[in-house]
Amino acid sequence: MSTIQSSFLIATILMLLLLDFTVDAQSSADVVFPLKRYGNIVPGTDITKALANAWKDACTSNRSSAIVIPRGIFKVKEGIFKGPCTSPIDFQLGGTLQAPKSLQGDNWITFEHIDRLTLSGEGVFDGQGKAAWKKNDCHKRINCAQLPISLRFNFITNSIVKRITSLDSKNFHINVLGCNNLTFHNINITAPENSPNTDGIHIGRSNRIAITMSKIATGDDCISLGDGSKQINITNVTCGPGHGISIGSLGRYTNEEPVEGVNVKNCTMINTTNGVRIKTWPASAASGTATNMQFLDIIMVNVSNPILIDQEYCPWNQCNRKIPSKIKISKVSFKNIRGSCATPVAIKLICSRHLPCDEVKVGDIDLTYNGIKGPITSQCTNVRPIISGKQNPKICSSPYVVP
Repeated sequence: MSTIQSSFLIATILMLLLLDFTVDAQSSADVVFPLKRYGNIVPGTDITKALANAWKDACTSNRSSAIVIPRGIFKVKEGIFKGPCTSPIDFQLGGTLQAPKSLQGDNWITFEHIDRLTLSGEGVFDGQGKAAWKKNDCHKRINCAQLPISLRFNFITNSIVKRITSLDSKNFHINVLGCNNLTFHNINITAPENSPNTDGIHIGRSNRIAITMSKIATGDDCISLGDGSKQINITNVTCGPGHGISIGSLGRYTNEEPVEGVNVKNCTMINTTNGVRIKTWPASAASGTATNMQFLDIIMVNVSNPILIDQEYCPWNQCNRKIPSKIKISKVSFKNIRGSCATPVAIKLICSRHLPCDEVKVGDIDLTYNGIKGPITSQCTNVRPIISGKQNPKICSSPYVVP
């Protein structure tokens, strides 16, 4: 072996060693808990117990701590990481965690009651959902069997999730409940277009949630906001395939909380069934409100329903459309939305005849349709929108109707 070859080999080995320790080096934690400390951590093995033990030590540390999972593919039966923890904690995933292929339970990885959590590391949470999708019929039946959600964040505060990937979840990829000041940055979510109920990120009863610089391709809503979602900021998200970015569905259950303060900006929808959507059930279980919602600077690429308010949302005829929705929608803005449609009806504003929409602003819309099903149009019911700027198509050519 020549001197040049030897030098190259040494440099390559050093580079690989450096890559192996990159995750450790990125941590600013005072104490690092490498997973190899908790057993013979070999790719392909089950690390459920090692993770639980590492979490216990890190969570009780008096100094900021980091759990470091190396590169490689590892199996995890279930992970429940509970706080409160004594100090800030960093969960660094360098490799891939694989869920069981079995369909038991409704959780896989859960973080709950934690303040100052950082989840990062460019690793992958692989839900191995392919076997589950053919058994997932929640989009058809109300009383369906629950399947595991890949990542749950319950009652997390002042935290950030960044640079991770969620792959092939059996159900929702990420579910956010009761959280405050939580940011998702540079997240990659991937599942096939035909994977049912695989919402990318679902948020409920949470405040000050931000989703930024992320790519979501899935079989359901890229992002969905349930009741009690407040001060939600979604920026620079690319969605597709999927069902778009949705507020709702709302009104299906009793005791739902108001939705308010939603901002969706600088996002791109590609080959999605919907673009930006607000959906509520007719025959609502109880009254509710959704207000102060803005959709700004959105690009549509071959989107079937680019702009949609649907207060007759009734999938698979699971409700009675003849009974109007009791959810009051107000102070909504659709502005500077441009691109192409897959169907001729580019805008649908279908509001409740019991509670017509108020203060809906539509401005600077420039959408095109090049198909053979007729000219591009809009449909509006029980709403008088405030129109400004460019109108392509003409906004609300259909009449305002309250029987």
